[in-house]
Amino acid sequence: MTEYTVEFVGTGETITCTDKETILSRCLEEGIAQEYSCRVGMCLACSAEILEGEVTQPAARGLTEEEAENYALTCMARPQSDLKLDRGKYPPSIEGNLESGAGNEPTPADD
Repeated sequence: MTEYTVEFVGTGETITCTDKETILSRCLEEGIAQEYSCRVGMCLACSAEILEGEVTQPAARGLTEEEAENYALTCMARPQSDLKLDRGKYPPSIEGNLESGAGNEPTPADD
């Protein structure tokens, strides 16, 4: 089991994480306020941009193969090297949906 350093840029927060642990689980253990929701790699709430390093995240079904090279879903991602992550950064596919309003179905209160 190998330990890696995971640095969250812009926050001053750093954790150590083994290649057998998810980044989110270590954040929660260390009291770091990492956003999350589903914890199964689908909702993208825990997304972070990978600035340096590599992760493995075979169950991150919410990301395309290309997005998985540049973004980590911390609920699924396990470090394969020391990392620098920018939390709260979402892949272009989700950013485009947010900007266009896609997926925002009207609620009864909106009528």
